[in-house]
Amino acid sequence: MANKTAEEKIATIQQGYTLEGATIELGAAIVDGEVRKEAQVRLPLSMMNRHGLVAGATGTGKTVTLHMMAEQLSTAGVPVFLADIKGDLSGLATAATASEKLTARTESLGQQWSAKNFPVEFLALGGDGNGIPVRATVTSFGPILLSRIMELNDTQESSLQLIFHFADQKNLELIDLKDLRAVIQFLTSDEGKSELEQLGGLSKATAGVILRELVGLEAQGLEKFFGEPEFDTAELLRTAPDGRGVISCLELPTLQSKPMLFSTFLMWLLADLFEDLPEAGDLDKPKLVFFLDEAHLLFNGASKAFLEAITTTVRLIRSKGVGIFFVTQTPKDVPADVLGQLANRIQHALRAFTPEDAKALKATVSTFPVSDYDLEETLTSAGIGEAVITVMNEKGAPTPVALTRLRAPESVMGPSAEELVRSTVGSSSLLVKYGTAVDNLSAYEKLNGQAAAPTGDAAPGQPPVPASSDPNVIDAEARRIEEEILGRPSSRPAPQAPPADLPPAPAPVPQGSGGQNDGGGLGDIAGALGGALGGGLKSMVRSIGTQLGRELMRGIFGNSSRRRR
Repeated sequence: MANKTAEEKIATIQQGYTLEGATIELGAAIVDGEVRKEAQVRLPLSMMNRHGLVAGATGTGKTVTLHMMAEQLSTAGVPVFLADIKGDLSGLATAATASEKLTARTESLGQQWSAKNFPVEFLALGGDGNGIPVRATVTSFGPILLSRIMELNDTQESSLQLIFHFADQKNLELIDLKDLRAVIQFLTSDEGKSELEQLGGLSKATAGVILRELVGLEAQGLEKFFGEPEFDTAELLRTAPDGRGVISCLELPTLQSKPMLFSTFLMWLLADLFEDLPEAGDLDKPKLVFFLDEAHLLFNGASKAFLEAITTTVRLIRSKGVGIFFVTQTPKDVPADVLGQLANRIQHALRAFTPEDAKALKATVSTFPVSDYDLEETLTSAGIGEAVITVMNEKGAPTPVALTRLRAPESVMGPSAEELVRSTVGSSSLLVKYGTAVDNLSAYEKLNGQAAAPTGDAAPGQPPVPASSDPNVIDAEARRIEEEILGRPSSRPAPQAPPADLPPAPAPVPQGSGGQNDGGGLGDIAGALGGALGGGLKSMVRSIGTQLGRELMRGIFGNSSRRRR
C-alpha cells in the first residue's frame, strides 16, 4: 500500500466515499500533502444513528467540526442537540461574513459556500444562563444518575434506590431536592423507624450519609436544576416551519464548577428520550443527532451500574432513530464497550508530549482500519481544521481512512450577539411552558402536613405558566405532542365534556402513613391523564387538583418512564 501512486490513493478514496443516499459533506481528502477537491469525504445520513466519535487535542477544531455538521443536519431536516460549553455555538443563529481567507479555503475544498443562519433554540440548565430553563424532577432523574452527581459508592447507590422505591410505593412525589431530603429525614426519624426496617437493605447510617450528601448539593445551589415544569425531551425533536431541523443549544457557562452535574444531566436527556421514543428501525435519516461534549466527564469514576446503563442506552437507542456523537480528546476516554459501538470516527490531531500521550496515540492508531497513511505521523502533524476520518458506508462497511481538510461553517464561528440570544429566547414558544418554576404538592408538603407551596416569581420579562382545567385543551395538546413531535398515532380520545360530578380529590398521605394509593375515581382519572400526557404536562394535570397515585415504572438508569405503552 505504501507504494501506491497519488492517483491510486485518490481513486481508493473516491470509490469508498461514492454513496447513493443523502450525506453530510465533511471535506476534501489530503493526499501526499495536497488537498484534492476531487476526493470528497462524506458521511451517509442514514448511518448517523450508528453513533460516532469526534476526538482530538484541545485547540484542534473539534467545536468547529460539530458546528459544521450541525448546520448540514439542520438543512437536511434533522434536529440536533449540542452542549455549548465555551459559548461559541450560539453563532449558529447568525450568518457568517465572507472574507478573502475564508473564500480561498472553501474554493480549495470545492465547497459552494454561502452565509446562512439556522433555527436555534437556546436552553439553560435550571435557568443558569440566558436560555429556556431545563429542569428535571428528582423522580424522573432517578437514583442511578443522582448517585453519580452525589458521588455515592455502590452500597450507597443501592440504598438510594430503596429510598426511591419507598417513595414510589407511598405516593410521595419527589419533585425537587427538598422532597428527597424530607423522605430521608422521615425514614431516619423515630416516626419512620418501622418503615426503615421494612426496607431491609437500608441502614440508618447509610441513609444519614446520603442525607448529608444531599444537603451538600443544596449548599452548592444545585436545587434549581431539579423541579417543575420538567423539560419534555420531545422538544428536542422539532423542526422549524421551513422544514429545517431545530438546533437545541444548551448553555453550560459554569461547567468547570459543576462538571459532574452537567455531564450526568446530558445523560438524563438521552435516557429520557430512550424511554419515550418508539422503535423506528432503519431510517433514511435520524430523528435526532445528539452531540455529547466533554464525554470523559461522563465516565470518570463511574460506577459499574452507571457504565452498564450508558452502554445499554447507546446500543439500543440507535433503533429508535437517535445518533450519539461522543466528543472528547482521545478514544481512551470512552470505555471499550461504548467505543466499539461508535461506527463513525473523526479524529483531529493528537499531541505526543509525554509518555502517556504516546501511549494514547498508539492506542488510537490501533483502532483505525489499515490505510495508505502513516497514522502516527499523520495524527501528530495534522493542522487545525484537519482530521483523520473513517465512517460506516451504506452497506455497513468502514470507508477508507482519509486525512481530510474539513469544510467551513456558514454561520458565525463564535458567539452570537447577546441581544439576539435574548430576543430568540423571548420569542420562543417554550418560554411560556418552562419559563416559570412551580412548586406543586409533593413529598415535602405531604410529610410536613402543609398545603402546596406558592408558585415562584417569574423571571424578568417571562410570562407565568398557564394552568388549564379544560380536559379538551389538555387532550388537544397531548395529541399534538404524540403526533407532531413523537411521530406516532395519538392514543388520546376525542374531546369530551368533563363529568359533572367528579368525586372529591384524595387527601394527601399523612405523615408516617403506609397506606396504598386508594384515591378513588379522581385518582384513576389523574393516572390516565398524567400517563398519556407525559412529563411536560404533569404540572397541567396537577393544576386541576389530581394525583399521580401510581407506582412509577423506571428505566435502565432508574429514571421514571413517561412513555405510555
